[in-house]
Amino acid sequence: MKKLSRRLTLTLALTGALAALAAAFAVAADKELIVFDWSGYEDPSFHPKYVEKDGDPPTFAFFGDEDEAFEKIRSGFKADLGHPCSQSVVKWREAGLLQPLDTSKIAGWKDLNPGIMAMKDLATTSDGKAWFMPWDWGDTQLTYNSDKIAEKDVQSLKAFADPKYKGRVSIGDNVDDAYALASLAIGLKDWTKMTDEQFKQASDFLRQVHKNVRSYWTDTTDIVQLLSGGEVDLAWAWNDATVQSVAAGVPIKSRKDTDEGMSTWVCGYVLFKDAPGNVDKAYDYLNAVNDPEVAKVLVKDWGYGQANAKGMAGVDQAVLKEKGYDNVEKWVDKTLFQQPLPSELKLKMIAEFEKIKAGY
Repeated sequence: MKKLSRRLTLTLALTGALAALAAAFAVAADKELIVFDWSGYEDPSFHPKYVEKDGDPPTFAFFGDEDEAFEKIRSGFKADLGHPCSQSVVKWREAGLLQPLDTSKIAGWKDLNPGIMAMKDLATTSDGKAWFMPWDWGDTQLTYNSDKIAEKDVQSLKAFADPKYKGRVSIGDNVDDAYALASLAIGLKDWTKMTDEQFKQASDFLRQVHKNVRSYWTDTTDIVQLLSGGEVDLAWAWNDATVQSVAAGVPIKSRKDTDEGMSTWVCGYVLFKDAPGNVDKAYDYLNAVNDPEVAKVLVKDWGYGQANAKGMAGVDQAVLKEKGYDNVEKWVDKTLFQQPLPSELKLKMIAEFEKIKAGY
């Protein structure tokens, strides 16, 4: 009884301490700016100049994937800035969720990567309006435990469906990454041109992969824990999964050079139409994350590129080579870029992926 009482006392004390800590963070956060983001992007090293200017970090709210974020905003959730990726920007804009950006208030707008900025209907529309500030870009790629799996056995993305990896696989609980994997596996690089037959082939491939999946990861912390803890040996994961697992001393490697290639995406920030906060602080935040110095953090600690070309040029060449950004052009012909999908096709993918995960 005494042991139970002591445990209860400790539990209550811990609960009280956590509540106080949470309250402290709530006070410290800037209530005039709400950033709706992926978990992990509240990292203070991404926005030091915002804190330097405005005193406190923004208030952050989090989502697991962009479809979840879309539905939440459409249902009335209020935030100032959001962090969608290339495949979702058109959908968010066409739904009337966004307002145009005033690029005169964004320092370094002209330094953004010309190749990314040239993508049709992404950052800007034909009428000259800007809707999206590209910021981070990277890959979803085959990732594996090199102590458990030989490199020669993961030359092809078809390894994800190989029965010998049953219970050892993880892919993201993310329809875009899932169908990027499946599209590549069936030999399709431009998923915007997917036919009904190719959609069936891709879905059938994901059903085979599902038989091997131990867990669908939801964020970087999740997949790093799965890989580092030895629960899975083969994953379809973002760059930072490898970077963080290696930092933890786990022999995790990734492959851009599989027979079928990899998938590339670019994400960035948008300003919501009904932003409730201080619009000047929203631009302060955009300027803070777009600062060229932030590229050094993105590349070294996360394995991602910054859309600011000036920022990337300032990263040490050895670091760029280590993270695979020293010669990006050599991967272009084996890359599926996650361009915005036709709405009808995206809805089909969402519905089918839910069936696949449920075992149907």
